[in-house]
Amino acid sequence: METWAIVAAGGLGTRFGRPKQFLPLAGRRLVDRAVEVAGAACDGVVLVLPAGAVWDGPGVTAVVEGGPTRSASVRAGLAAVPDRVAVVVVHDAARPLASPDLFSAVIEAVRAGADAAVPGLPVPDTLKRVVGDRVVETVGRDDLVAVQTPQAFRAAALRSAHATGADATDDAALVEAAGGSVVVVPGDPRNLKVTGPRDLLVAEALDRVGFP
Repeated sequence: METWAIVAAGGLGTRFGRPKQFLPLAGRRLVDRAVEVAGAACDGVVLVLPAGAVWDGPGVTAVVEGGPTRSASVRAGLAAVPDRVAVVVVHDAARPLASPDLFSAVIEAVRAGADAAVPGLPVPDTLKRVVGDRVVETVGRDDLVAVQTPQAFRAAALRSAHATGADATDDAALVEAAGGSVVVVPGDPRNLKVTGPRDLLVAEALDRVGFP
């Protein structure tokens, strides 16, 4: 079952203040790290970049221009994946510490029959729903997980979900909405998403620890 990855690196870094995927982490850019681990786990890699960006990093199979939203960018990447490919993995360049084992876990879950597989971590904090500054409900957390990338998909299920043109914060939500089966594999606490400058400092500390 041929497997390709789409590395989503088309963001403009609005919350960070600049495109964070090109920032260095211990001598290697975030996007370089994401491409390298995806390339080791998959048969092909499609890299999605912001308009006008020129790729000068590790080898990839294809480079495409992203769209105005994350979902549009993934759709642009998906269009470059050949029809013969059975499994597609979507990974955010903002998660530079994803391990090879995490890629393997989600890929194997899809090969075992799921339409999609996502890494998830238990939510340790108490959650409250608020309106304005007023708490209106305390939300039970026993059946909640915080979801990461890489996320793996049966290619046909991902294409069908994206054919609607809908937007979502992750691709698994689109597959869920289309009625697909999504399973959760254990996530990795070190698989941090870099959204602000402090996250980059934490990622550097986690990188020094390394993988077992």
